[in-house]
Amino acid sequence: MTKRIPDTIVILLTILLIFLMLTWVLPAGEFQRAERNGISVVVPGSYLPAEQNPQGIGAFLSAPIKGFISAAQIIGFCFLIGGAFSIVTRTGAISAGLEAILDFSRRHPKYKEFILPVIMIVFSIGGATFGMSEENLVFILITIPLAISLGYDSIVGVAIPFVGAGAGFAGAVLNPFTIGVAQGIAELPLFSGWEYRIFVWLVITTIAIVFVMVYARKIIKNPEFSPVYELDRSRIFDNQSVERTEFTFARKLILWLLLSTLVILIFGVTKYEWYINEISGLFVGLGLAAALIYRLPLQTSIDAFKEGARDMMTAGLVIALSKAILIVARDGKIIDTMLNSVTGIAGDFHPFVSANLMFAVQYLIHFLVPSGSGQAALTIPIMAPLSDLLGITRQTTVLIFQLGDGLNSMILPTSGVTMGILSIAKIPFNVWLKWIMPLMIFFYLAAILLLVPPIFMFVYGPH
Repeated sequence: MTKRIPDTIVILLTILLIFLMLTWVLPAGEFQRAERNGISVVVPGSYLPAEQNPQGIGAFLSAPIKGFISAAQIIGFCFLIGGAFSIVTRTGAISAGLEAILDFSRRHPKYKEFILPVIMIVFSIGGATFGMSEENLVFILITIPLAISLGYDSIVGVAIPFVGAGAGFAGAVLNPFTIGVAQGIAELPLFSGWEYRIFVWLVITTIAIVFVMVYARKIIKNPEFSPVYELDRSRIFDNQSVERTEFTFARKLILWLLLSTLVILIFGVTKYEWYINEISGLFVGLGLAAALIYRLPLQTSIDAFKEGARDMMTAGLVIALSKAILIVARDGKIIDTMLNSVTGIAGDFHPFVSANLMFAVQYLIHFLVPSGSGQAALTIPIMAPLSDLLGITRQTTVLIFQLGDGLNSMILPTSGVTMGILSIAKIPFNVWLKWIMPLMIFFYLAAILLLVPPIFMFVYGPH
């Protein structure tokens, strides 16, 4: 008898209970914070014990609604994006485009294996330049059916954008939300040290692509090897069992519109610092334009939008519960206590040992603070002066933060984006974690080796 895997919501509720109990066990404490360039940063050495504020059953019951309030923007983003993409899907443009890709791969079998690496590189560039993260909630709606249509599985479909962008995020070259914030706080020239970060990006992205491709080949040879084999069998797309979807001019125009939307998205994020509000509006516009181009009846368009938004309901619940965990820890005043404890680990060791301890600390803190910019604002004010004392350059400290933040993002149960993506894909967190752990081990080993040149050769940027 197969053991039933706990639902994602059960996992999150369990974590919520653990954090609630920790508020009774761990001493409360707080750092003083100060505003710097509009960012609230921790004042080093300002940690003081605070009055204990253990959280009880009332906090447990009210945490979910507080999570909804805290994550209202990203939850609304999911509903609107889901609805807009449902309209695009209803036109049949994506199905017709996928069939065209399949036809190309059948006519030119030697090019089939190049599709995944090329697309992953595109997503990695997005993660490295403008911090592609929430946008992955959009793209998996395309890459999952693409992967399954090519003979792979939904894990490959998730890995294309999520692991691709995650590798780029970890090897960030110009990411304003992580590198920009961290270097600003560390008082380094903005985006300095980019030369070595390009090498870091190349190494991490190559590891990600090779890992996914090796797995994809195994699935091609033996589809039952997939841990989501039964799940994918139950969601084989309808267009495979009915007549072929004709690739009409209107459908081609909608796909060009979709491509243009993605180009505008990149331009808007990098040039005008667009975030969730602007991105949501852009995709709502995409949905409306697709309906007009395909001449969908008004009621059909509205029904498609409601159906797509309804499919995001579980994702919304998951995101809210992820936020609820952090709210309980914050209200219980234990986050700063944990921060103060783990940042003291990197004591008087050799700089290489200290750097790796700092990497482990950043990794642990990211569990508590899923936001890259939030983690930078929380830890760099402490890590930067600490690195001065340990003989580590501040540029290396930013690299340590970047790797600890980026690599961890793909397995973070407290991240609304991570859990939202898995929820949309209907892949249990346990299954994803088991699949990705070998890749994470490769990533961690690579991170340790990538810290060697800047520490031992002292060539990485200003001190």
